[in-house]
Order: sequence, then C-alpha cells, then structure tokens
Amino acid sequence: MYRSLEDKLLLSFVQRGEAEAFRELYGRYWENLYVQAKAMTSCDDTAKDIVQEIFVELWDKRENLNIQLSLKAYLYKVIRNKVLNTYVHNKVHDKYILSLAQYFEAGENQTDYLLRENLVRERITEEIAALPGKMRQIFEMSRNEHKTYKEIAEELNISDKTVKKQVSNALKILKSKLEVVFYYVLFVALTFFF
Repeated sequence: MYRSLEDKLLLSFVQRGEAEAFRELYGRYWENLYVQAKAMTSCDDTAKDIVQEIFVELWDKRENLNIQLSLKAYLYKVIRNKVLNTYVHNKVHDKYILSLAQYFEAGENQTDYLLRENLVRERITEEIAALPGKMRQIFEMSRNEHKTYKEIAEELNISDKTVKKQVSNALKILKSKLEVVFYYVLFVALTFFF
C-alpha cells in the first residue's frame, strides 16, 4: 500500500503513527543515508549508529515534524548535521583523552588515575547490569562476546532488526547515564592540571 506513495504522503502516515508507513520510509532511505554517512565518517559502525539514531529520532518526533524541504533533502541535512556533531564530540573527547594520556605518562598521580578508572569501570558495569534483561543480554553478546547481529539473532531466534534496535537503545541509555560520569572524571582530572 505505502510503496507507491510519494514521500510527502508517506510522511503524513508516519506522523499519524502508522508503523508500516515508517517501515516503508526506513526501507526507502536507510541504504542511501548509510552510504552518505559512511562516506563522511569512513567508519562502518559509526555510520550505522548515526543512521539508526536518525530513524529513531524521526519516529520519536514524528508528531511534531515540520519539514519544509523535501523529505530526502531533510534527511540528508539531518545526516550531515549528525555526522558533524559526532565529529565535534569525538574531537573534544579525543583531546581530553590525549591530555589525560600526556598527564599520566608523566607519572603523576598514577594511583588517582587507577582509582578513577576503576570507579568508571564499576559504574559502566552497574549501568549495563541495570539494562532490561533481554536488552542487556543482546548488548553483552554484541560487545563482550563480539557476536554479529546476525549471530545474536539466530541464537535468540529474533530478527536482525530487533537486535540492532536493542543494541541502539542500550547505547542510548548508557550514553545518557554515563555522560555524567564522563564529565565528573573530566572535572576531577582538570582540577589536577590547574
């Protein structure tokens, strides 16, 4: 039914919460957006995460979308902005990691560093343990056991898309909860520099 619809009409069905219309939109644009993100990031996983994030946000904000451009132009604009935001975030993160590495290479406060590192590890472990059961299981299979989405899907008898969605949701939850830890560690480390 939705396959023959123009983007504008398809989007109106998505805005009304029709999941099948969203699946059509996802199928129509996922690969092109992924190719664009991969070209901009040169990283397969980052590109997939960015595209997944865009579709999750599109669904979550569907009722309030006010797209003035064509849907295609809008999605390409969003992907460009997401890639730039990821790049800026990674640059700040990399600078922080580099400055910490230089600081600790000097041999100062090794004990402090190890203590903070252990606290961060414990916090990450706690947050992973707090994930809902199935999500935690899928996330640990992906990250700890290094299984592909397909392997996980086959082992748990679920679809690849379900695995991708669960990993994406787990990463979102962990990111939001662990940002506080990241900024705390940054604050503590900076107090030693000044």
